[in-house]
Amino acid sequence: MHDKKGKWRAGWLLIIVLLIMTGCSKPSAEETRVPTQAATAEATTTATATPQPTAVPSVPETETRISLSAIGDVLIHSSVWKDARKEDGSYDFRPMFQQVKEKLEATDITFANSESIIGGESLGLSSYPAFNSPFEVGDALKDAGVDIVSMANNHTLDFREKAIVQAADHWDKLGILFAGANRSEEERNRIRIIERKGVKIAFLAYTYGTNGIPVPAGKEYLVNLLDKDRLIADIRQAKQEADAVVVSMHWGIEYARIPNEEQRQWAQLAADEGAAVVIGHHPHVLQPVEWVQGKDGNRTLVFYSLGNFLAAQEKLDPYRQIGGIARMDLVFKHSASGTEVSVENPGILPTYIQFRNWKGYRIVPLHTASLEILPERSKYEKDTLQLLTKYMPELSVGE
Repeated sequence: MHDKKGKWRAGWLLIIVLLIMTGCSKPSAEETRVPTQAATAEATTTATATPQPTAVPSVPETETRISLSAIGDVLIHSSVWKDARKEDGSYDFRPMFQQVKEKLEATDITFANSESIIGGESLGLSSYPAFNSPFEVGDALKDAGVDIVSMANNHTLDFREKAIVQAADHWDKLGILFAGANRSEEERNRIRIIERKGVKIAFLAYTYGTNGIPVPAGKEYLVNLLDKDRLIADIRQAKQEADAVVVSMHWGIEYARIPNEEQRQWAQLAADEGAAVVIGHHPHVLQPVEWVQGKDGNRTLVFYSLGNFLAAQEKLDPYRQIGGIARMDLVFKHSASGTEVSVENPGILPTYIQFRNWKGYRIVPLHTASLEILPERSKYEKDTLQLLTKYMPELSVGE
């Protein structure tokens, strides 16, 4: 009897324990609820959250403007250097530039075509057909504000290699950059660059020929002859090293007032390669100005010929005495993707070489030329305006 009660009690205790254990392990309704998507995302985010990257501020676009002026042929005939000779035997060409000096100094960079090489007196001064001029021509250009000259023209080899070397040495002494002629292969391969306000402008210069004077074998570097492959390679190299490229071309037909097809082809090639400006020389008279569109949609400003700036050609012809001071703004727009260049505000101030009886040479703005010396001045002013704007009516002509 006692044993049965004990077994009975033990059985009930076991049942109670099992019921208690079963009740404790049963999940509640809250625990069995399926987590919502938001709750899951919140839990995941809480578990794996990382700091969000800070947004990089955009680089603001900025702009740099460089004003550029350019002048035509500086061709020193004998009457010009005789007029500049002083009593002590030295030469002073500075008075000839005084009435336009302010215009040349007003721009950030001024370019000139040094057509008669300044080989110095030691080689013997000479005029047409083979030119060699005094060093003092360079001194006057320096005083007038010129920063860079072209030495590439049909007279570059008139006095051979020695004149090139002596002229280049004097330009170096003056701190004026030169392009188009070289003392070595290394110099030939060096792009001439002027830096202003943090931007770089490259200058290239070429000539169609050297009046039949052969370039010495093995010294092809002495003068830059127009060559398609070389021009393309040079512009591409210049674009790698500078923000803009300006090309000087000695081309065309003397005394022709309209550019020929060959000039147009060279201008188009320069535009297609991305040159910003082309400055033309050799015709000794002014030619029209034009925008030329490159293959990539860019616009290149082309001055086909800037005429004579200082010269005394034997045939007195007002058109050969009329030149111009070209001017423009190179506009550089800087952004995170790089720098883009465009040309704005193109213009030209017509000039006149005023003298009497081959003496008293002065470069003056055309509209101020003496009526005693140029009685039909208004006619030439009107004709010059029409010529310069033939392809570009919006061109600013005058002051």
